[in-house]
Amino acid sequence: MAMSKRKLSRQQQWRVEKVQAERAQRAEKRDVQDAEKLAAGEYGAEQPGRVVAHFGRTLEVRNSENEPVRCHLRANLDGLVTGDRVIWRAGQEGSGVVVAREERDSVLKRPDARGLLKPVAANIDQLLIVFAVEPAPHANLIDRYLVAAEATGIAPVLVLNKTDLLPEDGGELGKLLERYSALGYPVIRTTIATTSGLDELRGQLEGRTSVFVGQSGVGKSSLIDLLLPDENLRIGALSEDSRKGTHTTTTARLYTMSRAEVADGDLIDSPGIREFGLVHLNEQEVTDGFIEFHDYIGHCRFRDCRHRNEPGCALLAAVEAGKIHPARFASYRRILDSLDG
Repeated sequence: MAMSKRKLSRQQQWRVEKVQAERAQRAEKRDVQDAEKLAAGEYGAEQPGRVVAHFGRTLEVRNSENEPVRCHLRANLDGLVTGDRVIWRAGQEGSGVVVAREERDSVLKRPDARGLLKPVAANIDQLLIVFAVEPAPHANLIDRYLVAAEATGIAPVLVLNKTDLLPEDGGELGKLLERYSALGYPVIRTTIATTSGLDELRGQLEGRTSVFVGQSGVGKSSLIDLLLPDENLRIGALSEDSRKGTHTTTTARLYTMSRAEVADGDLIDSPGIREFGLVHLNEQEVTDGFIEFHDYIGHCRFRDCRHRNEPGCALLAAVEAGKIHPARFASYRRILDSLDG
């Protein structure tokens, strides 16, 4: 830890600045060349595409025929991420240049090494929160994922995996699922042991761009392998690298699931995204993330009510009246306490 905080020497700082300056010069030179080629009509007409993967100044873009095209960026288009919808123009030898980014419908962010939020994927329709019978899920962890999903504005879907290990009566986990279903959250039960529930899962993925999230050990990689049989080795290697803690790639990638009996479905996968959770949320965002609170927020006696022991708290009254489940409210308090800590 101490070494990572060590100040750079003057010579090291000079080298860093030199490398950065050289990169900027190359980008500027390429941008001038692109401008000249565009003016000379050397690039084709503008056409829509979608970013499949991002490699520095180079992108892999999927064209309207679902074919990959290697493109580079104009210098004024920093910040593109996997899933972005872009406008690009074809050049020579199967390459192209991205000239514009379309407005995003949604964006998923994670903190970088400096703790600053950074976009990692865009235009996501749903977050599939995977948990399993084993390791036994904790309701508070599921609630954290749901709050994080609500904060992004991306629809969450709960996926219970390894259901072959579930007792016939469902046990306590069955009751937990009923609680989330009553709130309106879709719940899908799956197992790779018998492939039960996979057809329902494929149906949920059709026509949408999805991201799988969840703690390690719940079977996300196995589900993805079944959904993307042609990408099995690549996904498996990616997951294995993630479990080992190596950093062979942190690049999110968009996969098309048309070959997995999923019509027009896309999946964005990355080890970094899989560990998505509560990051940099404030107290109000956490409160808003509990959807059953919405009817009561703003109805407390005091405008600065923090929903602890204040008299006239509308949330506490709703808990006492049985309109908010006590376990969900306790989970809410634990999340807020963790933010305070």
